[in-house]
Formats: sequence, C-alpha cells, structure tokens
Amino acid sequence: MIGVIFDLDGVLVDTAEYHYRAWQALADRIGVPFDRGTNEALRGVDRENSLRLLLGAHADRFSDEEKAAFCASKNAEYVTAIETVTPADLLPGARELLLALRVARIPAAVASSSKNARRVVERLEIGDLLDGLVDGSLVDKAKPDPELFLIAAARLGVMPAHCVVVEDAEAGVRAALAGGMRAIGIGDPTRVGAAHRVCASVADITVDMIRELLAAPATA
Repeated sequence: MIGVIFDLDGVLVDTAEYHYRAWQALADRIGVPFDRGTNEALRGVDRENSLRLLLGAHADRFSDEEKAAFCASKNAEYVTAIETVTPADLLPGARELLLALRVARIPAAVASSSKNARRVVERLEIGDLLDGLVDGSLVDKAKPDPELFLIAAARLGVMPAHCVVVEDAEAGVRAALAGGMRAIGIGDPTRVGAAHRVCASVADITVDMIRELLAAPATA
C-alpha cells in the first residue's frame, strides 16, 4: 500500500498571509525588524522556532516568559484570522487531487507543524477526504526532523518508504527525505529543489505521478 502526506499551509491552502500579518503585528509591537523576506524563512517552521528566527540578535532582550507570551499573542491573532477561511480558499487542484486519491483508494493525511491545523481542515471541509491528521501538538521535534511525517505514515498504516510527502518548505522537504520518504516540492525550486520532483502547484500533481515516483529508484 502507498500513501500521500500533505503539508497544509502553502500546499492545500494559503494561510501564509495570515501568519505574516500576525508576526508583523508582533514585531511592530516589540520593536523588532521584520519583513516578507524574513517571513519566507518561517515556512514549515513551528511557532517557537519561528519566534526565535524573528527575534534573531534581539532574542536576549526578552525573558523566556515574554517569549512565551509573544507566541501566545501571535497565535491568538492567527486563530482569529483563520475563522474567515472557507472551502473556497483551497488552492486550485487541491480538492480534485484529494478526490482522485480517494477514488484510487490511496490513503491521504495532513501533517502540519501548525497546532491549528485541525481547525483549518475543519474550515476547509476536507476532513472526509483525509485518513489522518497530525499537527504540531503531537510531536516533540520540529521539521526538519521527520517525526511529524513518521507519525502520519503510522496513522495511515503505510511504510515510510511507500509514502510521498507534498511540501512547500525546505525544512519540510528535508524532513521527508530524512524519514526515507519521497518528496514532491511545491513552488520555488531554489527552496524545494532537493525534492524528488518539483511542481508549480498541487494542481500539477496526479495519481499517476505519485505512483511513478514511488516506483522509481529512491534518489532525489
């Protein structure tokens, strides 16, 4: 049996702007420089490590208690924002691919560093097309550690070597490879070029492509 594991943000839905606005509001409030370039480095990174990257050389200005409060504040703003998400926010081709996998009887899961992934999936109304959902609350190690994807593979009942991970972040591609899985990178090849296959969007992925990728020799 084979399986497909999807990252959520930037793959099935684009909530990157919500994350950006929440981090930008925090940075402005505490007087730390932040821009869209820095935000790109946060793709696929969990909240605590994202804060570390945002603070950079300014990290020593703040106590651990303040940093925890910053994470909570950012999350509160983001949670409010995602309540506006609807099924129309699915990226082009996302629902069609999930439906095709269902027809082909290939199990699919979402594995996201975001601890709010379940709520986004609910808002998108795609839960009935998934066989598993793993979020950041279930892991001890963040990407590029493969823990998140290994748990997702176990939830699907599929061996890691028989799984394809669809990711839009460098850390996510590295995590998939570290877990012994095949990777399809979405977006900029300079960011996801280590993947076995790079596509412009999820709309370019087909069931046949997934099968062919798993049948090919395991080299990126």
